[in-house]
Amino acid sequence: MNKVGSMYRAVLTADKKDGPLPLLLAMLTFVTGLVDAFSYLLLGRVFVANITGSLMFLGFALGGAPGFFWKSYVLALIPFLLAAASGGLLIKAFGRHRGRHLLSSLLLQDAVVCLALIVALMMPLDRPYATEVLTVLLAVAFGLQNSTVRALRVPDMTTTVLTLTMTGIASDWSSTGSGRAQLGRRSASIVSMFAGAIIGAVIIRYTHYQLVLIIAVVVISLCAILAIRLRNSTAPWTRRRPA
Repeated sequence: MNKVGSMYRAVLTADKKDGPLPLLLAMLTFVTGLVDAFSYLLLGRVFVANITGSLMFLGFALGGAPGFFWKSYVLALIPFLLAAASGGLLIKAFGRHRGRHLLSSLLLQDAVVCLALIVALMMPLDRPYATEVLTVLLAVAFGLQNSTVRALRVPDMTTTVLTLTMTGIASDWSSTGSGRAQLGRRSASIVSMFAGAIIGAVIIRYTHYQLVLIIAVVVISLCAILAIRLRNSTAPWTRRRPA
């Protein structure tokens, strides 16, 4: 129990290298699981955050596998990549201060997810182009998130694909000291995404699916509110990590 507690204190407690960023990225990882449940279950078996899944599905579609439609995956991949590329503008403007960089990204992401929520509230999914519009908007939101997280360079907090994270847990379970911090972050990432996926699926099955996007907006907004306090910090963690 003490070991588990020390692991999660490594995520919840600010440190010199990354400050409060691990906690904020764990919250965004929860949003990833939540929204990917929404996109996969409602938008045509497409992932908008864990975009590698959509790339694989595109391959299945082009290979003739039944039940996979290439247009859905292209509508996710292209906006995702364009948004990730545009994230370079944020890096140029705010990249030297990781707190300001994250805040600017969160504000933009929140605006796009809010727009997706408005679409979901006003357009039933069976209306023409409703799923396509939602796919594009959510892919833009998470392309921006992925670009920002990559630039922040917080170890073991990718907010999306967790294959290496799970591998790291298996290899570092017996570690002590700094290894516990890594283990805490890795396990927090997995738990956050898993919890988001479960909650998203439960909401879609038993309540109104729009609630998924409402929760996503609330969590991203909370991250942004917390990040506002970081924009003027001069602590060492705010400086850009070397590549």
